[in-house]
Amino acid sequence: MVHASPARGNSLAARDIASVLHPYTNLKKHESAGPMMISEGRGVYVTDDAGKTYIEGMAGLWCTSLGFNEERLVAAAVKQMRRLPYYHAFNHKSYDVAVDLAERLIELAPVPMSKAFFANSGSEANDTVVKFVWYYNNALGRPKKKKIISRIKGYHGVTVASASLTGLPNNHRDFDLPIANILHTSCPHYYRFGNPGESEADFVSRCAADLEALIQKEGADTIAAFIAEPIMGAGGVIVPPSGYFEKIQPILKKHDILLIADEVICGFGRTGNMWGSETLSIKPDIMTMAKALSSAYLPISAVLIGQRVYEALRENSDKIGVFGHGYTYTAHPVAAAVAVETLKIYAEREIVGHVRKVGPRLQAGLRKLADHPLVGEVRGLGLFGAIELVADKKTKASFDPKQAVGPFMAKRCEEHGLIVRAMGGDSIAVCPPLIITEDEIDLLLQRYTKALEDTAAHVKQQGLAKVA
Repeated sequence: MVHASPARGNSLAARDIASVLHPYTNLKKHESAGPMMISEGRGVYVTDDAGKTYIEGMAGLWCTSLGFNEERLVAAAVKQMRRLPYYHAFNHKSYDVAVDLAERLIELAPVPMSKAFFANSGSEANDTVVKFVWYYNNALGRPKKKKIISRIKGYHGVTVASASLTGLPNNHRDFDLPIANILHTSCPHYYRFGNPGESEADFVSRCAADLEALIQKEGADTIAAFIAEPIMGAGGVIVPPSGYFEKIQPILKKHDILLIADEVICGFGRTGNMWGSETLSIKPDIMTMAKALSSAYLPISAVLIGQRVYEALRENSDKIGVFGHGYTYTAHPVAAAVAVETLKIYAEREIVGHVRKVGPRLQAGLRKLADHPLVGEVRGLGLFGAIELVADKKTKASFDPKQAVGPFMAKRCEEHGLIVRAMGGDSIAVCPPLIITEDEIDLLLQRYTKALEDTAAHVKQQGLAKVA
């Protein structure tokens, strides 16, 4: 790891400490630890300013699906920059790449969709959805039907509204969140929340019963929507048990509650289908997407809405005289052009088929670690997964967060040339670019396993757990 130090003086790392406020970082610790300065990328690899190369095992932030040097995306951006570097979608204005991208996404959707709205990030897309849902119910004359149910450990972004939807404590603490009208129901993580002796099927039924009970308590006439990631990413790569969404969806339909599928991480092939909704048998009314939409080369996100939602928005905008929502960079032409080219590459190179081919190798490699004394659970699907480190396999006892066992393993991965992410509860996630080869997966797993062994030695030396 490259760290800043007083000796480096005016180095780029020292300048970073002096000037940059970093997301998801201990700001005080950063002043002494300093940043890893990444200088370039190629394929599934990135290189720091000291010349050390790493497998980018998180595809950046779950997003750089086509790797770090896809020349076709660079060329698409340059071509569009020269032709029409900026325009907007306000006041009846449009342009070809916005229309092309919208049509492509609607055609790819797992269920019939009517319109696409563009924003700049997954957070903005989910924030937009909150406004759409409220506007929709006002349009239908249901001013009380405004509450949105999310799930504990769900992740939906960091704007005021989307961070409220997020079900992780550190996204709420001292930010005065969540806002009103946001509720949270059970997390469908059987390993952590299943009762002793409870089968997975019974656990699924209990999650569904929890949702029904929450709706009854609040009043179905006050509940507008339910939002869910097909597989929960930042919450720890949590794959719901079989039948979960099949139990949830009839409850929503019975109470006329919109289903929002957050495909920001799962979309565009990550699970072995184009959409996580296909993999998990979800039939959404609204979908959000970002990240792999442009392989993260430029910021862009999208919201897809079904016809009944669109009709309500249309009629209400006519009553008011305008649909008063949008961003300066909605459907930015350069970002849209890169997204269109990204979708073309997915189709031409059969990226979804590639994930189906190589994903089992990643999953099998991770599951070989299941018997390790530090590993409580291995979970994942397609080309992302995680192990959860525990202090005691029998009781599932977690390490004290202050012991920072998960972050220790993440640091050891970096020492071995692999970038991963340690998340709450000491879950160590991997989510490589979708273009990764089987040989590269083997190398990723080799480095990951070395870091796990280093962590076991550290835990034993420090007396943090009994490690055989």
